[in-house]
Amino acid sequence: MTTPGSSAGLSGTNQLAIDAAGRPGDGWSGRIAAVVSSLALTFSAWSLWETSLRAPDLRVFIPPVIHYASPYNNSNFEMVSLPVTLTNEGARTGTVLSMDLEVTDPRTKQTKRFYAADIGRWSMERTRTNAYAHFAPFALAGRTSKTETILFYTRGETEKPEQLIREVGAYEFKLTLDVAEVDDFGWLDRLWKRSDPTVRFERSLRFFDARAFLTGTIPMDAKDWKTSNTNGQKD
Repeated sequence: MTTPGSSAGLSGTNQLAIDAAGRPGDGWSGRIAAVVSSLALTFSAWSLWETSLRAPDLRVFIPPVIHYASPYNNSNFEMVSLPVTLTNEGARTGTVLSMDLEVTDPRTKQTKRFYAADIGRWSMERTRTNAYAHFAPFALAGRTSKTETILFYTRGETEKPEQLIREVGAYEFKLTLDVAEVDDFGWLDRLWKRSDPTVRFERSLRFFDARAFLTGTIPMDAKDWKTSNTNGQKD
């Protein structure tokens, strides 16, 4: 026969054993909860950075075919038409203030500078009537893209030679975007400041016939028919 006192003692012993057995499990549960909480906090911080705080990160893409014209006799004016796609991989808005283009003839090593002047398709008729949407600074919101055909004109009468693109063959191009600085977070933005987006590419003139400029332009294409971008890669 079991006495009440011995039953209570046995129950107390069993409870102590159960509590002791349960403590390791409680320890592991606590560790797992801590890990899950840390992961959740890390993900939240990363999500906040990617969706709201990340500085503008502009990328530039140039298709395989661009266009060229030099319609005026005895003038140093030349026009390069670039279809440009811009993407902003950052979270905050990036503002493009201007675009500069340098064209180099690898045979003579001469370089001529151009500036972004107009938007649209080049034609002599549109030039006479000034029927262009003139280039102006524009903002590109985070995680968005924009595609425009930018017309680059000779950067003043002092630019030499008079006509750079004439000989059949390849020419080297360097397009640089002037992007407004962001300073929303002071020293942090200055610490992670990016250089202005630049894309280098090569396009070839297959033929030259000035009569083409009366109605349009002459195409210049990439040898490999690939898109060029700011990473120096081909897509």
